Amino acid sequence: MYKHVVKPFFDILISSIVLVVLSPILLLATLILTILNNGKPFFVQERPGRNEKIFKLIKFKTMTDRRSASGELLPDADRLTLFGAFLRKLSIDEIPQFINVVKGDMSIVGPRPLLVEYLERYNEFQKRRHEVKPGITGWAQVNGRNAISWEKKFEYDVSYIDNLSFGLDVKIIFLTIKKVIFREGVNKNSQETMDLFRGNN
Repeated sequence: MYKHVVKPFFDILISSIVLVVLSPILLLATLILTILNNGKPFFVQERPGRNEKIFKLIKFKTMTDRRSASGELLPDADRLTLFGAFLRKLSIDEIPQFINVVKGDMSIVGPRPLLVEYLERYNEFQKRRHEVKPGITGWAQVNGRNAISWEKKFEYDVSYIDNLSFGLDVKIIFLTIKKVIFREGVNKNSQETMDLFRGNN
C-alpha cells in the first residue's frame, strides 16, 4: 500500500510544493547559470530508473565543458566553477530533480540514479537497486555518501529496498537535511565526485 500508492502520492505532492516554494531560487540560479554557461543552465543526462528504464536526469550545470588540447574533458575539479561549487555546497544543484519526481521518473527517497554504462557492470545482487524508482536522496547517501566504497553503497541500496517503509523514508529525509546542513560525507579524499564504478573483481 505504502510503496505503490502512498509513496508516489507524497512524492508528487511534496515535490510540487518544493518547486513552488523554491521557485525564486530556481529562477535566480537558472539566470546566473545561463550567463555563466553560454545559455546552458541545466545538466541533462540519461540515467537508468526503475526496471532499468532510461530517463533524462535534470540538475543545475555546475561544471564547464572545458577540454584538453586532445579534446578530452578536463577533470571535474578543473571544470567546477565557483558558482557551481557554491550550488553544490548548499545542494541547490539537486533541486531540479524534483521535476523528475513530478514526472514520475524518480522518487524523493531511493537509490541514487547512476550512469547507464554501469548497467552491464552490476552483478545480480547489485541489479536489484533498480527494483524501485531512483531517489534524490537515499539510504547510502545518509550512511557515508561519497566516503564509502561502491560495494557498501550497493549493500545500502538493496537494504533500503528490502526494508522500504514510511518510517525509513522519513528517517532518511531528516538525516539528509542534517547532512546538508553540516556537510557530512560529501567529499572523498578531497575530490568533488565519487570515483567511477568499474565493475566487480
